[in-house]
Amino acid sequence: MARVNMEEIVDHLSSEIRKALALTVRDEFPDADFNERALFRKFRRNVGRKCSTWEYVPDQYVDSN
Repeated sequence: MARVNMEEIVDHLSSEIRKALALTVRDEFPDADFNERALFRKFRRNVGRKCSTWEYVPDQYVDSN
């Protein structure tokens, strides 16, 4: 199994994840008023709290190219 650094992955994909997270919240809670960047910061913080810095993932989910 491969190890991935969860915080670094979230940081690397921050723009894409931030937009997807905001879209999800808007779809689920159309009347919600929130700051997209603040929501992402809290999400990132919670990823850090709920995941180990290094998480193991099956090799089939990792391509080293």
